[in-house]
Amino acid sequence: MTQRVYLFKVFERLWHWSQAALIIFMLLTGFEIHGTYTVLGFEKAVDYHVVAAWTLVGVWVFAIFWHLTTGEWRQYIPTFERIVVISNYYASGIFKGEPHPFKPTSQQKHNPLQRLTYLAILTLLSPLIWITGWLYLFYADWARWGISSLQLEWVAVGHTIGAFLMLAFLISHIYLITTGHKITSQVKAMITGWEELS
Repeated sequence: MTQRVYLFKVFERLWHWSQAALIIFMLLTGFEIHGTYTVLGFEKAVDYHVVAAWTLVGVWVFAIFWHLTTGEWRQYIPTFERIVVISNYYASGIFKGEPHPFKPTSQQKHNPLQRLTYLAILTLLSPLIWITGWLYLFYADWARWGISSLQLEWVAVGHTIGAFLMLAFLISHIYLITTGHKITSQVKAMITGWEELS
């Protein structure tokens, strides 16, 4: 019997999709800036990349405010309870047709592995991308800030590493959304707010 649970409020869904679109757009423009291919041209790619980055900052400001005022920030507090069971499920149980060991609720939307992943993105990956991106953007101000001894090459390498790590997260995230009750269950949940559970 299929059970439906309302997991994602309207703001969460809007935040998720706008963030996803901006990150994908920044990956595309960023790789063009890096010289991987040419579609927009270097200058337009830089301009669009910067606009998308500042737009994402705005989205995050609203998201942080929303999470703090609604208490939804609690969804991201890490827990190690059943982490081994969840890890074993993704490593082998999923391929044997075993049931998912975690059932989301409106009070616990993310399993322990998701919570740790999102925490790592928020505390490690995002700061790497944002700090190196801002340093890159404000390179002309380094001397005034007293940080002219920094090497632009290392900032660029750090930003590129962050981009590839974000791309790896995006690919794994897209794969994992197909592992719900049905292949489309989790995508539908992020569109309608309702997730189907077995």
